[in-house]
Amino acid sequence: MENKNSYVSPLSTRYASSNMQYIFSEDFKFKTWRKLWIALAKAEKELGLNITDEQINELEKFAEDINYDVAVAREHEVRHDVMSHVYAYGVQCPKAKPIIHLGATSCYVGDNADIVIMREGLRLILNKTVSVIKNLSDFAQKYKALPCLAYTHLQPAQLTTVGKRATLWINELLNDVANIEFQFENLKLLGSKGTTGTQASFMELFNNDEAKVKKADELIAEYMGFSECVPVSGQTYSRKTDYYVLSALSGIAQSAYKFSNDMRILQSFEEMEEPFEKSQIGSSAMPYKRNPMRCERISALSRYVICDLQNTAITSSTQWFERTLDDSANKRIAVSEAFLATDAILNIYLNVTENLVVNEKVIEKRVFEKLPFMATENIMMESVKRGGDRQALHEIIRVYSQEAAKRVKQEGKDNNLIELLANDDAIPLNKEEITATLSPANFIGRSISQVDDFLSKDVLPIIKKYYDSSIKSELKV
Repeated sequence: MENKNSYVSPLSTRYASSNMQYIFSEDFKFKTWRKLWIALAKAEKELGLNITDEQINELEKFAEDINYDVAVAREHEVRHDVMSHVYAYGVQCPKAKPIIHLGATSCYVGDNADIVIMREGLRLILNKTVSVIKNLSDFAQKYKALPCLAYTHLQPAQLTTVGKRATLWINELLNDVANIEFQFENLKLLGSKGTTGTQASFMELFNNDEAKVKKADELIAEYMGFSECVPVSGQTYSRKTDYYVLSALSGIAQSAYKFSNDMRILQSFEEMEEPFEKSQIGSSAMPYKRNPMRCERISALSRYVICDLQNTAITSSTQWFERTLDDSANKRIAVSEAFLATDAILNIYLNVTENLVVNEKVIEKRVFEKLPFMATENIMMESVKRGGDRQALHEIIRVYSQEAAKRVKQEGKDNNLIELLANDDAIPLNKEEITATLSPANFIGRSISQVDDFLSKDVLPIIKKYYDSSIKSELKV
């Protein structure tokens, strides 16, 4: 049983996936440090420093086998995490010990590893986002022709279709995918910039050969799978990078928040529902309740990610000159938890969209309750074609519409607008002719073709490019 006397983040115990937790784990970080030390040693060897293949091979042998007990004991003595791991690596690699971390400052491993970690986090976020898009795409295709009430100002407006509405949720996520792609492709390593970004220590190592110092950055980037390093920096990469990356996560949170709010409202209308398991309890007090708890959780976590972005903005704007350390404690919480929370949001989003419930009869009933009002413009236009006065007809229909609305709202009776219009001699249409206009399919515009066009032209290419069928929701509670 876990220690009940210590705080444990709910992002770990309840929400985030094991994959995302590993990306931000100590093990992944320290193994990345070792890969960076190997990249540095390889670059320095290639550029002529006295480093042997035997030393490189020794470093590579222990790249994944970290002697944590030695590192922890050493940190208790020296109070410095980087030097503790340099020491521990040297214990395992006695031949390579003299050249580990050669010319580097702590930010060489700390900052470069942060970039590697964020890139891996973005890769997982991208795959999960596209998996949600795939779920919603299938849903939109299935329900593209099912008419439903659309809302402006949260008031019934003209009709749309259930599938067309889903394309709005997808389109938000497509914008997020584009942003993630941009951030992913433009992430640059810090490289080997030294204590104030001047690369002075590397100029010393390479006897003031600027070409070799510049080449070292290129080689480190290549060995770590990046196209390039930042051209200039202080001791650290610009903390604005964290802001840009978390902006992409905030965008996903915003998209998910909209979806979850729409679903919570639709569940209140009883038109659609999130999945509800056979033994699930909706309320401790009211056994009949089916609360939209998963979508509420999406809303809650999304709010956190959106607010967390402000952390990175403040941190970026308050860095003094070549560096200050008031960023460290904040960013190691703000960045990691933004990724974990966004991962959690997508886990729930995946789960909900796998089994969305559509109550077609409720949707149909609500459509026909409002359809007579929506048909009034068509009725008026047809009446004008038959010789009616547009302005006079508008007033007649307005009065009857208000009367019918009052009957529905205040008396709880059925909408009798069609009968009122059919019985007025000023309306040159009989009841059968008026009723014939009341097919919901007449009021959905291009909904069906919009869905088809959007899915084929905009959505399918993204699914083909990124969809990974092995991505599954890890919903713990």
